[in-house]
Amino acid sequence: MSKGEAILRFSDLSFEFGHNHPILDEVNFSLRRGTKVTLMGQNGAGKSTIFKLITGAFQPEDGEMHMGQKMSIATAPQVIPRDELELTVRAFFEKRFDEKVYDIDPRIDKILAVVNVHAPYDKIIREFSGGQQARLLLASALIQNPDLLLLDEPTNNLDKEGIEHLTKFLKEYKKTCMVISHDSKFLNAFTHGVLYLDVRTRKVEQYDGDYSDVVKEITARVEKERRKNAQFEKEIQAKKDKANFFGHKGGQMRVVAKRMREKAAEMEDAKVEVRQDDKEIRKFRINSQGDYIGDRLSISSFTIFKDQKEKTKKAKIVLKKNQHLLLTGPNGIGKSTLLEHIANNTAKGITIGDDIRIGYYRQDFSTLDFNDTVYESLESVMKDKDEQTLRSTASSFLIDGDLIYKKIETLSEGQKGLVSFARLVLQKPGLLILDEPTNHINFRHLPIIAEALSAYDGAMILVSHVPEFIAQIRIDEILDLNK
Repeated sequence: MSKGEAILRFSDLSFEFGHNHPILDEVNFSLRRGTKVTLMGQNGAGKSTIFKLITGAFQPEDGEMHMGQKMSIATAPQVIPRDELELTVRAFFEKRFDEKVYDIDPRIDKILAVVNVHAPYDKIIREFSGGQQARLLLASALIQNPDLLLLDEPTNNLDKEGIEHLTKFLKEYKKTCMVISHDSKFLNAFTHGVLYLDVRTRKVEQYDGDYSDVVKEITARVEKERRKNAQFEKEIQAKKDKANFFGHKGGQMRVVAKRMREKAAEMEDAKVEVRQDDKEIRKFRINSQGDYIGDRLSISSFTIFKDQKEKTKKAKIVLKKNQHLLLTGPNGIGKSTLLEHIANNTAKGITIGDDIRIGYYRQDFSTLDFNDTVYESLESVMKDKDEQTLRSTASSFLIDGDLIYKKIETLSEGQKGLVSFARLVLQKPGLLILDEPTNHINFRHLPIIAEALSAYDGAMILVSHVPEFIAQIRIDEILDLNK
């Protein structure tokens, strides 16, 4: 990261949420003008918190944040704030400025062309698809022409074309950019360096190179530390064995034994504290709803959006037990809307079996009550309330300790995703509906989630724009909404 002057610097900066919930501990790093940097870390480590400290939404407990004078900052968060979903497109963009902008419409037109989305000025934000909302979020940051651009999981909900468009833009972007993402291919295309937030030490490690370079460097370092510790363990055990041997001899030998134990203790202290890499969730299984007999879902027709108009298409699809359907199509065609209607049993031309229990994973987590604690949210989907089962399931998804008593609204987007999967395990649905289940989720968890979905023996409908994830899941039928 050798380009330009340092425009941002954290100096021994610490931050915590409430009492006994530290996020950052004396963090130090700098960001140079014109660089493009990835911010990495485990779900819930505090990556989005760093963004909020930079924008001034949060204030540090200790230490300082130094920033260049008159430096403008714009951020595209992971999701559009719920209080902005009812705004029109024009009002949504106007809100990005402190003062009234009189030529806002041509500026909107110009920036929408950059992100490649059609958005009438008077259309309500909620009416756009998840992928279109992702593009609008990006456009709302770009329209400000900031000195520092902060992007939080910008590829979420984007189709292949959208990701390629964003990658090209970032490659050509002349100003400074910091990105939170789990998409390695996307990051490798434009990143100059990586800031890694360690959830255990609450420190930020700074690396040069792209995402792949950093993963290799961290892996090599961890392996070296483990080998060093293994050698220490071998020598420590030898000292302890000798101490036990001499200790039984009595007399002067006990002094020798004491020295051996002291030496072993010194070597214990000298062991390197090996970096605890991101934890993975435990393998899990989503059990289906009993022995439900008959069709779980049948599709004779469905509605899509094309050229800003509704169109109805014919189909002949029946899902029984242990059958998985993949829905495909570009952003804006109506995949999420169709899934929502199916989940609510309001989709014309689609019939759901009687008494089928539906497990619905929404990409915006709106099936969760944000005022519930995690415990209340998990318990609410259980037919048979059992605390041991609840806690064991929660622990499988790294939900333990005080986290289980926190409100959903305080969780990171990644943690909300893990809570949503834990709910599906406890719910035991007969029909599973998944809308972009990889969004916000740490890449380390995805093979485990893919294995669980592949093994699910109920009826399943999946929407995902991540080919690597889809390739790991058993799919029995594909419905391309664009054909």
